[in-house]
Amino acid sequence: MSQLIVRAGEFTFEARFEEQLAPKTVAAFRKAMPFESQAIHVRWSGEGVWMPLGNLDFGVSYENHTSYPAPGQIILYPGGISETEILLAYGGVHFASKMGQLAGNHFITLTSGLENLTAFGKTVLWKGAQKIRFEEV
Repeated sequence: MSQLIVRAGEFTFEARFEEQLAPKTVAAFRKAMPFESQAIHVRWSGEGVWMPLGNLDFGVSYENHTSYPAPGQIILYPGGISETEILLAYGGVHFASKMGQLAGNHFITLTSGLENLTAFGKTVLWKGAQKIRFEEV
């Protein structure tokens, strides 16, 4: 099982790839690592942060997709009716855009530091965009 470190603002989380459930998404994301972006608070989806990626094409379609990621689950929306994005749920999420309900590929799960997940989400909500970095260890 591959281990990841997710550095989000002032917080650090350990995580794992969901290689059995989303092998194509994991393989595509690995090629982009270490992956750095800015996390901003979601607009329509609830308690989550997202990384808008515009037209970035990971070359994957749907696998292990959900509209309701649980806290600590990270999903990749491969693009389509809305832009490509990565979303990290810190509370209740119903993944959507101004176009309506979306589904993204659950490909990473946080495994430690979950006690800080809500604090990270609230930091993004009240203080604005935070740097986020995914690296494999």
